[in-house]
This record gives sequence, structure tokens and C-alpha cells, in this order.
Amino acid sequence: MMRQCTRSGRSCYFAGISALDLSTTNTTIKCSGILNLSSTRGIVPIHRRKCHPEVRGRRGYAVQTGFGQPTFETRPHMLKEGELTPGISALEYHFRRHKLIEQLPVGAAAILVGNELKYRSGAVFYEFHQNPDFFYLSGFNEPRAVMVIEKPFENDYAFHLYVQPKDQRKELWEGPRTGVDGALEIFNADEAGDIKFIRKFLDDIIARASSIYMDIAPGNSEIASFFQPHVRRGTMEVNILELIKHHKKETTLRPLSRIVQSLRAVKSEAELKVMQKAGKISGRAITKAYGRRFTKEADLNAYLDYAFRIGGCEKSAYVPVVAGGKNALGIHYTRNDDVLNDGEMVLIDAGGQYGGYCADISRAWPVNGKFTDPQKDLYQAVLNVQKECIKLATTSNSLESIHRSSVDLFAVELRNIGFDTSLSEINSILYPHYVGHHLGLDVHDCPEQPRRQSLKRGNVITIEPGIYVPVDNPKFPKHFRGIGIRIEDNVYIHDDSPIVTSGEAAKEIKDVEDACAAAWKDV
Repeated sequence: MMRQCTRSGRSCYFAGISALDLSTTNTTIKCSGILNLSSTRGIVPIHRRKCHPEVRGRRGYAVQTGFGQPTFETRPHMLKEGELTPGISALEYHFRRHKLIEQLPVGAAAILVGNELKYRSGAVFYEFHQNPDFFYLSGFNEPRAVMVIEKPFENDYAFHLYVQPKDQRKELWEGPRTGVDGALEIFNADEAGDIKFIRKFLDDIIARASSIYMDIAPGNSEIASFFQPHVRRGTMEVNILELIKHHKKETTLRPLSRIVQSLRAVKSEAELKVMQKAGKISGRAITKAYGRRFTKEADLNAYLDYAFRIGGCEKSAYVPVVAGGKNALGIHYTRNDDVLNDGEMVLIDAGGQYGGYCADISRAWPVNGKFTDPQKDLYQAVLNVQKECIKLATTSNSLESIHRSSVDLFAVELRNIGFDTSLSEINSILYPHYVGHHLGLDVHDCPEQPRRQSLKRGNVITIEPGIYVPVDNPKFPKHFRGIGIRIEDNVYIHDDSPIVTSGEAAKEIKDVEDACAAAWKDV
């Protein structure tokens, strides 16, 4: 028997005890409402939201006071009314889910598993980072959650969000959780439930799905254990895969990430504004760092992290490169524990994160604030190539074509300052990395996007040519040996007029030297 009641604008369904067959452990009863599980055996609560199509996607108003992430009610200095995350509204997250289901057939179900909190040792944990695809489609930024987006009909979807429930004792230690009601009120889930009942929730969804879209993370030994039984089992993904296998639907399991990444690669106007803010804050911090006469890489590293945060970013977007002298020859040198010597250059690759979106900027400058002639010549050669490549960042080109052009440009620029080198030596020794990559919620965003694919309006990419002259290779002019220079900006593709979002970081030689002098006066 079923009865329906309406509470706080939401439909709540309750299943009577007589509807349950307690002897069948796999039985799933569709029921909802707030039930006391300790006294009601076999009933799994499902909370549902009732709304009309014209208001779908509008953020609800919170009834509770504590949430597992910032909300307008708890952090009005961080979020505006209607936003789920800084700069991004609940309506935009709704449109993202709708764009996803446009790519899926009727009857499909897309299952995404949020990241777990990872522990260093004992009770000491790493900073939580959400699965970026999960975050992109929901804005939900708490561990241990599963999202399902179903397409029951053409041009319609059902959004399920299963999360950790409110728990007064655990929240005393770990801080507030958004909980099941918050998943409905704040994140606009059509159906929400306690994550510990995920198997029962998914059993019904998987049974009725004609096709299932879900990713198996490469290299994850626990997920691989689904195919290799000797490996330790027990993750959320493995449990879901076993359930899919139970329903004999392995052949209908299709990859999801490539579809989501094709959506993530094209940024909206709101995303552009968020990324412009991340780039602006990060660029200003880097310019202020010029010429402050840091004597250690660690001090410069600490200053950049401080400047990103105090400027308005949540944190550094990634572990930065702060490389003095020959340390700059290591593309991803991140020890950041050496001294900075007068007469040498320092290369940094760093950026802040704002609203979950990353800035990624590289600059190089003289430790003492004044370029030597060789440093100036090599720096100008890299800068010339970088500026020309930014001009090529249009919908008429691809990352691959821009990279090929960067190699050809370097051949000319290096020859002009005294290098006698071939294209193969440029590719393999002097310029061993790629000209750029997509940027967004990840630093290396949307890696499945083909490099040979023409850029689209709305893509954000980096343009980061660099030259790294080995210390002990007599093939190259002696006065350039041991110098590493990379200049990187973040570029929004806007037809034939690329927009640099990291322009606050000075890069012209005169501007760098002037900033160094000004910073020294400030100190």
C-alpha cells in the first residue's frame, strides 16, 4: 500500500510494512519520507522533490543551518543568491545535466561516483578533491556521494543524489554535512537518499536502464579487481560494477568521461568570468613577487601560496614549480628547497584556484631584478614565440598545429641569437614539452580532447613555449647553458580574437624589470 503527503513543497511517499517481503533480501521498495530505520526493518527512505518544469534548476532556500560546503546562507561573502559554487548558478548546473542527456539515448542512466576522503595515516587525511566530472554536473563538493542522471524520455532527465546523511555525533568532529534534505533543497536533486543504501537505490535504476554510462578509472587496482579477483575489493565503483554484472548488463556499460569532457571543454560565460578572476588574482600575485629578493625557493613558494589566498583564491591550484638557476631545466621540478642565487634566473609555474577553476601561469625573471644580456636574449626569443602562438589560438587552428608552429618559430628565434640547431634537437632537447593544454576544473583539463581537433569558441587553453639549455652540452652557446625559461598564459578561444585571462602577470622585459624595482622599493 502507498500513500502520498506533501511537505515543504516536496512529495513524500511511504510504503507500508505489508508491502515488503522481508524474506527476499534483494527486494527494493520505492518509498520515501523521513523514517526511523531503527524501528522499521526493511524500509529504505527515498526523499523526492516536487517542482514544476518552469522552476526546475532554481536553487531552493535552505531550511537547515549547517552544510558541508559554502552556501549563500552560510557564506554570503563567497556566493551570491542562486549560486551553488562561486560564480556558477544552480540553473547552470541544471543546463549542464540537460546537455549531457542530449548526448544519451532514451532509457540510459549515467552513474558518477564522487571521490572518497583519502588518508595519509591514521586519522590524518589529505585535502579533499572532488571528481571533476561529478563536480561539473552537480556542484556537490563533499566526499562519499553517488550521482545518477536518468533519461526516461526525450528532453527530460531525473537527477538522483545519494550522500552521507546528517549525523550530529560525526559532525561534531568533522564539521557539518549537507545531508539528504540539503541535496534536495540546495542541489535540486529529484531524488536523494542515504549513501549507505546505495545498493538498494541502484538496483532498481540499473534494472530498468537500457544502457548504463559509467567510467572505470584506469590504473585503479581496486576497480581492476572486478576483472582480477585476486586484487583487494570493496570500493564504491566495484560494488556498482558487481551490481551491473548481477543484472547481466556488462555489455551495455559504456564510457561516460569523454562525453562529459566534451561539455567541460567549452566554457560558458559564467565559467569564463570565474577563470578570469582566478587568472587576475594569480597574475597580480606573481607580479608582486618580482624582485622581492627572496633568497630561497621555499620562501617564494610560500609567498605565492599566501598571495593567491589573500587575493581571493581558495588555494593554490596545484603543487607549483619554483626553480632557481639550473633547477629550471626540470620541467616539473617541485622540490622548491634550493637557494636563489644572485645573477641567476628563477622560473615559476603556479596559479590559484577560484570556484574550483584553475589558473596556470609560468614566468621567469632575474633573481636580482636585472636581466643579463644572454638572459635577455633568450627570454625575448621565448616571449616572441609565445606571443605569436597566442595569435594562433583561434577556431581556425588546433593545439597540434599551434605546437608545430611553435617549433618552427623557435628555429628562427634561436638562430637569430646564435644557436646552430636542428628541429629534432629543438624537439628532443631544448623544447621537450607541448605548447599547451586545456584548462578548467583540472590544470590539465579534459585530456581526452584530441589535440588535432580544431579549437572551439569557449575552449580555454594554455600557451607555454619554453627553452631549457643543458648545462654540459657543448652543442649550444656557453653563455646560455643552464638557463631555463618558460612563459605561460591562459587563453580563452573567442573566434579570431583570443582573450588572455592571465595578463596581470607582467611579461615584457621592461615591465618585469620595472615590477622588480617597484617591489624592491615596497620591501
